[in-house]
Order: sequence, then structure tokens, then C-alpha cells
Amino acid sequence: MSTQLETEPFTIASTDFEPAYLALHRSGELQRRIAATQAWLSSCCACPRQCGANRLHGQTGFCDTGRYAMMSSAFPHMGEEPCLRGWKGSGTIFLSRCNLGCVFCQNFDISQAGVGEAIRPEHLANVMLQLQAMGCHNINLVTPSHVVPQILESIAIAADHGLHLPIVYNTSAYESLETLRMLDGVIDMYMPDFKFWDPQAAARYLQASDYPDVARNALKEMHRQVGPLKMDENHVARRGLLVRHLLIPGFLTDTERILRFLAEELSPDTYVNLMAQYHPSGRVSTGRFSEINRSLNNHEYAEALKLAYQVGLWRLDDQRPHWSLQAWW
Repeated sequence: MSTQLETEPFTIASTDFEPAYLALHRSGELQRRIAATQAWLSSCCACPRQCGANRLHGQTGFCDTGRYAMMSSAFPHMGEEPCLRGWKGSGTIFLSRCNLGCVFCQNFDISQAGVGEAIRPEHLANVMLQLQAMGCHNINLVTPSHVVPQILESIAIAADHGLHLPIVYNTSAYESLETLRMLDGVIDMYMPDFKFWDPQAAARYLQASDYPDVARNALKEMHRQVGPLKMDENHVARRGLLVRHLLIPGFLTDTERILRFLAEELSPDTYVNLMAQYHPSGRVSTGRFSEINRSLNNHEYAEALKLAYQVGLWRLDDQRPHWSLQAWW
């Protein structure tokens, strides 16, 4: 059990909290960054793929997204981590398309089939304000990497109209360092899902052989910006890094390397969610990729949990899979 001394540095009083973007907005720096990232869209370099598409004039690259972001849905999400959902939900905005091509994506219809509609920045800002009015604890942007210029526009408009919730950047960790630096002082909470350590696995399952290197550098930059996750007196997250790791059947070696990286190269205080909800979906559910065409089993989850503690991680999310776990200790 954690002692008070261990947990005290990871609290922030709600009365002391102000979302990061408000100071940038007041200073005019947010507008400068909007202008800079808008210029990227004429030869897109917003993500590591560096497609060079002129998105201002209808061209699209890997993400198949033009001038405006696409949105599938937005609602108070009660299925996120307890520290995000609180008692009124995380204000989750599902953005369509993605800069990865995960064959097992559990939101395949949104990320790759493109379910959703193009949404102007004024509309996206209004969605943020509506979620705030519903009592949500944060604005949770799901799959934002390919639409950062559009997101910055929307945050500025929403801030003009009273937005004061922390922003969660909910990503697959395939991020450009230049883009992340544009988000420094804008994003309150980064929530990357570090999926694979092995480049061959990343090439086969994510369509990005450089993913492991990119993700490691991205997580280091995120940690530099916001540090370990901090919560308020109600145990609701306010600022910092929360790392997800989707456990893939048969990839415990990758899991061990990722967890060791988090403990040794970021911090043993890194807040981690070992996600056990993997099931065959997307292209995997059609019968392809037979080696991962099954759900995670009890033993694999227990071993992953054991590995996390062995490498020194102690702030593990308290969600558990729906099936019973036989203790390994």
C-alpha cells in the first residue's frame, strides 16, 4: 500500500488548478501556434508520416483527412479510467481517421472506415463547451495526432467562450516531436497507448515499422512537458502523463520491455493502465493474422501485472478485466 509520503507529490488542489492553454491564450502564444500549424497543412507534416499532402486544397495523405477534422461522436464517457471519468464522465470526442493502420483496432469503423462527419473548428469548440456544461471533468480528444492544427483552432475559440476544463490528448503514441512541442503548454494530460516494442510487429500490425522509436521519443517529450499524473482531492486527474498499454496475446516480451522503459527512462512513478480488453476485431476478426486471433487470457494478464511490479512501477490503474484473476503472488 502506498504511503502518504509517496502519494502527496502527485496531488494538486482543484483550487490551484488552471488548464494550461488559458495562459497561452491570454499571452497570444496560442494564436501564433495556430498560425504555424495551419501552414503545415499546405504540405502536411503534422505526424511522423510526413505525407506532404496539401490538405488546404482537398488532398489527403495516409489519414485521409482534409482541411477539417472529422468527428464520429462526443459524450460523457463512463468507461475511461476512474481518475478520468470521475462521477460525471470524461468529455470524450471521438475523432475519425488515424495516422496508424492497426489491424486489430477496436474502433475500426471510426479510425479506418471513416465513420463521422467533417466538423468546422467553431462546431468542435461548441462540442467542447457542451461537454463542459454537462459536467464532464475534462475534454478527452481520441485519436488527435493527425488533426492538431484543427484542434488548436477549436481550443482557442472554446477558451474565448469560457472553456476551463483540462485537455486529455488520447493517442496511439505515433507523434511528431515538432507537433508535441506545439502542444507544450496546451495539453494538460497526455494519454498514449504504447503498443509494440518490436519494429517487425509494428510494421505487420500498425503499418509503421518506425513506431517503437517514435513512441519512445514521444513519451519522453510528453513526460518532460507534464510529468507524472497528478490528481485533485477527489481523485480526479488534472495534469500529467497516463500511459496505456494494450496487452496483445503472445507479446509479453514487448510488454516487459515497454514497462521497463517506463520505469527506467521515464519514472517509476509513471501511472500505467495495463489494458486487458483486447479481442479480435478489425482485420483480425476476418480470420487474418491468426497468431493474434484470440482474446487475452487470465495468465497473460497476471504475468503482465507481475512484470509491472518487478520493474518498479507502482501506480497501476485499478480497473480489472471482467473475468476473475487468480493471484500470482
